[in-house]
Amino acid sequence: MDFISQLFNGLQLGSIYALVALGYTMVYGIAKLINFAHGDIIMVGGYTVFLVINLPIFDKGFPLWLSIFPTIIACTLLGILIERVAYKPLRNSSKISLLITTIGVSLFLENLFVKIFTSSAKPIPALLPDMSVSFFGIHLSLSTLITIIVTIVLTSLLNLFVSKSKLGKSMLAVSEDTGASELIGINVDRVMTMTFAIGSALAGIASVLYVSTYPQIQPFMGSMLGIKAFTAAVVGGIGSIPGAVIGGLILGIIEILTRAFLSSAYADAIVFLILIVVLLVKPNGLLGKLEKEKV
Repeated sequence: MDFISQLFNGLQLGSIYALVALGYTMVYGIAKLINFAHGDIIMVGGYTVFLVINLPIFDKGFPLWLSIFPTIIACTLLGILIERVAYKPLRNSSKISLLITTIGVSLFLENLFVKIFTSSAKPIPALLPDMSVSFFGIHLSLSTLITIIVTIVLTSLLNLFVSKSKLGKSMLAVSEDTGASELIGINVDRVMTMTFAIGSALAGIASVLYVSTYPQIQPFMGSMLGIKAFTAAVVGGIGSIPGAVIGGLILGIIEILTRAFLSSAYADAIVFLILIVVLLVKPNGLLGKLEKEKV
C-alpha cells in the first residue's frame, strides 16, 4: 500500500511538471523557442498567491483557493508582456540571441523579486482543506486528487482547442510554416502572443497547485522546477502535447519513488540520467517526430 500511495504522490508531482512542460512544448512547437524564463513565471505566480491571500478580504472568511484567479491573470499578462517586450523584437534574430534573451529575462525576474521580497522563503497557508479520500485502504489527500484531475481536464481541453478551434488550427499552421501562414492571412503576431498567454496561464495554475503541495515560496523556486519541466518536455518529445504530459508523469513518479525507497540525494541525478538515456536511445523523445528539412 505504501508503494501505491507513493505512486499517487508521483502522479501529483508529475502533473505539476506536465502543466509546466506544456508551456515549454507549446512555445517551442510554434515559436521554435526554448523559453528558460518559463519556470520563473511559476515563481511570480507563487508570489501572487502570497500577496492575494494576505489581502484583508481573506480575513473575512473567503476561501484561499480563490487566489487562483488573480494568479492566472497575473501570469498570463506577464507572459504576454515578456513576449511583446523581450522576444518579439528579436523574432527574426539568431536562435542563440533568443536563447540568451530568455536566460536574461529569467535572471532579471529572479533578482527583481530578491530585491522586492528578499531571498528568504515565505510560508504559504493551506489553500485547500486538509481532507483525504480513502479507497481500497489507500488514503489520498484532496490536493493530490485535485492536481491529477485538473491536469487531465486541462490537457484534454488544450487538445480540443488546438485541434478544433480556428485559433488552434492557426497555431498548427504557424508551427508547420510561419512564412506560408502569413501568406494565407494568418496573424502570426496574434498566434505567438496567444501561445505565450496559454502557456503562462497553465504555469499560473501549476504555481497554485505547487504551493498548495509545497507551502513556501522564494525567488529561485522556479529554476529547478522549470529545468525539470523542460526535461519532461524533452523526454516526452518537445512540441508534442501528449508527450509533455507523459514525460511529466514519468519524471514525477521516478523522482518520488527514488526519494521514498532510495534516497532524496539521488532523486535529481536519476531524473537527469533518464533524460540522457532517452536522448541516446530516442533523440526526439518518446512521442517526438523526426523533423525533415527540404534542401
